[in-house]
Amino acid sequence: MRAVVMAGGSGSRLRPLTIERPKPMVPIVNKPAMSHILDLLKRHNITEVIITVQYLADMIQDFFGDGSSLGMQIHYSVEETPLGTAGSVKNAQDFLDDTFLVISGDALTNFNLGKLVEYHISKGTLATLALYNLPNPMDYGVITLANDGQIVRFQEKPSRGSVMSDYINTGIYVLQPEVLDFFEPNTPFDFANDLFPMLHQQGYPLYGYVSEGYWCDVGNIPEYIRANADALEGRVEGLDLGRYLGNGIWAGQDVEIAPTARLEGPIYLGQSVQIKSGAVIYGPTVIRDYTVVDNEAHIDRSILWRNCYIGERAQISGAVILRQCSLKANATVFEGTVIGDGTIVGESAVIHPGVKIWPGKEVEPGATVNSSIIWGSQGRRVLFGRHGVTGVVNIDLTPEFSAKLGAAFGATLSKGSIVTINRDMHRSPRMIKRAIISGLPSAGINVWDLGSQPLPVARYYTKICGAEGGVHVRLSPFDERVVDIHFMDGQGLNLSKNKERDVERVFFREDFRRVYLDDIGSIEYAQQVKERYIEDFLKHLNTRAIQDASFDLVVDFADGAVASTLPAILDKLNCNVVSLNANIERTNFSLNPIQFQMALKQMQIITTALGTQLGARLNPGGERIFLVDDRGYLLAGTTACAAMVELALRDAPGSTVAIPIDLPNLFEHIATRHGGRVIRTETDLDALIKTTCSEKVIIGGDGKGNFIFPDFHCAVDGMMALAKILEFLATQRASLGDIVSKLPPYHMAERKVSCVWEAKARVMRLINEKFESYRTQIINGAKINLAADKWVLIVPDPDQPYFRVIVEATSQGEAETLADEYAQVIEKLSPLE
Repeated sequence: MRAVVMAGGSGSRLRPLTIERPKPMVPIVNKPAMSHILDLLKRHNITEVIITVQYLADMIQDFFGDGSSLGMQIHYSVEETPLGTAGSVKNAQDFLDDTFLVISGDALTNFNLGKLVEYHISKGTLATLALYNLPNPMDYGVITLANDGQIVRFQEKPSRGSVMSDYINTGIYVLQPEVLDFFEPNTPFDFANDLFPMLHQQGYPLYGYVSEGYWCDVGNIPEYIRANADALEGRVEGLDLGRYLGNGIWAGQDVEIAPTARLEGPIYLGQSVQIKSGAVIYGPTVIRDYTVVDNEAHIDRSILWRNCYIGERAQISGAVILRQCSLKANATVFEGTVIGDGTIVGESAVIHPGVKIWPGKEVEPGATVNSSIIWGSQGRRVLFGRHGVTGVVNIDLTPEFSAKLGAAFGATLSKGSIVTINRDMHRSPRMIKRAIISGLPSAGINVWDLGSQPLPVARYYTKICGAEGGVHVRLSPFDERVVDIHFMDGQGLNLSKNKERDVERVFFREDFRRVYLDDIGSIEYAQQVKERYIEDFLKHLNTRAIQDASFDLVVDFADGAVASTLPAILDKLNCNVVSLNANIERTNFSLNPIQFQMALKQMQIITTALGTQLGARLNPGGERIFLVDDRGYLLAGTTACAAMVELALRDAPGSTVAIPIDLPNLFEHIATRHGGRVIRTETDLDALIKTTCSEKVIIGGDGKGNFIFPDFHCAVDGMMALAKILEFLATQRASLGDIVSKLPPYHMAERKVSCVWEAKARVMRLINEKFESYRTQIINGAKINLAADKWVLIVPDPDQPYFRVIVEATSQGEAETLADEYAQVIEKLSPLE
């Protein structure tokens, strides 16, 4: 049997380890990562290997040669340009005329490949994927299996709120040669993202084999450190670490250890390593060939590559020191530091935690380094969350961090392009916004400052002005200490997950684009922002009908930027408005849940007392809207959404609406009586927006006060939602109270069930297996359909360690009972085994 070893990756997330070598050549303990993979293949009697290479290909070819020294036959397939995992294997198709194995050359594993091959043959399938059970699988491709092992769903790096299983794709496959006939040569094509989903959609049965043993993809520096530690601590059975001296110490030839040195394993010492008098070394530590550790030096949980010198009384803790580095006497290197090849750290210099030093640098004696030399430092692993980039101001989000963030975003865009930037009224977003502005021009980006506009206005203007992206900085509505930074694409929408990863990749690689003097971007104030929004806004309304109705309204502006735009719109619509909280100079926009409910109650009381036709509260940014009808009832989010859908379908019968999967079947009943259709989406707001704007949908709503009217623009807009309600009521000569009173009844209950992060994916897999026969929709979480208008939805929360259990039933009592019952099911499945 032949194997294809994929070794073309550049390992950008491992920089600076991979600046001077391809990722498969990064050493794990005593040899390059790919050497361990070839050893594994040889142990399973697979000795004929094709290695696909691209980045620094000569280094791999020179090291392994034709494989004769290993007792193997090695052939090479060279990619001129990156072709993806499947595309690179396609290049070697002439060698592959029978069942073959594909394996990554830069991971660490001890899987039983023989059992994997036997399983593949027994299933008679085109492809079998080796899977691994991982508690937190969100950074990997996730696979959902049927009970017979057949793959039923692929998820590529799912969010915490959408993950369906804890089985991950390890990149190890057993394939039939025919799979390579499904796509063209010399075309970028990926196994996980392209080929396997395509085969699955075409009805070809694919299988997953859950492998036992050890697996680590060594995808970043913390994982690299962990892989070395796991190897030393015996978690990777089958590795040959060389001569064992006892007490958890392995050593190569000609190692010298002074009698007064103190070593506490597990430790690996390479060939001709010298440990001098009084040196102290705590494991897990790797010290590779020809390295000298001088008198009284102290090394703890670190990895030192070949030919390094560690001076007298130097201290290294939790660091990675690359090849041919010299740390002089009394130098100190702290946790998480990576020092690149050939770097000299002067006497008594101090390198602070998390610093990266690129190859060939020199740190002066006595210097203190607290940021990465040349490229800068970073301390976060992931930037983006559900609310963009968030953090406590001046702690997580500092001006220097924000400037680098702006430079990283700019580096993902075309040089000379335009980025709009906007903020709310608080001092903290103003500071962070100005820092971001300083970073963008350094990457050759022209900045158009929108000032302080409602977020829908900023999104709209970003789309129409020809910008390639946008930024909005706001105080978090949940915590006044926290600032949220939203990044937008050229359509004014939040960045896609792939675009977010592009920004993160640039930021964490610390590889910012620096343009020459003449290419530095400009900073200008945008003109006619509000006016252009209002002009187009009114064109999308039946203004005459609204003006003739002359509505009496109570509107709570929440002291936000929305108060600078919405009053002018309502004035043009001939509305008589009682304004609440319209002071845009206020700087406190965050309300706790009790304060928020009090604000809604105040609006309800005033609306009722004045007898107006409608009461509305918008959030400070102008996106969400909360309603009180003419009867004085404060409408629940689902009820308000249903009323809006009812009005929209009355206005345009036979149309389509988009609604998340966690809202009741009420919406299908409304659509049916108007000849319409409901498209269900994931619970994530971005998914709702994407569906609303990609399908022929007239309205999207999430039951939480967010509405999208794609005819105007593809973004949540509370101001447009308010105006459309007025238009519908005017043209249909109806009152909101009448509309609400005629809605079909619904009964729902919800529970939150605590579950540690590590167990979430496993619980989702077990839920899907347990209720497989009841599931009819795979959109988000596990939806269990019990009967007409009776279902249970179990969804992992993306930001908190709990599950949401949402239930609809034919009575409120039944809904509460079912919610309790299924919450108990999760509680029983949650404990880690």
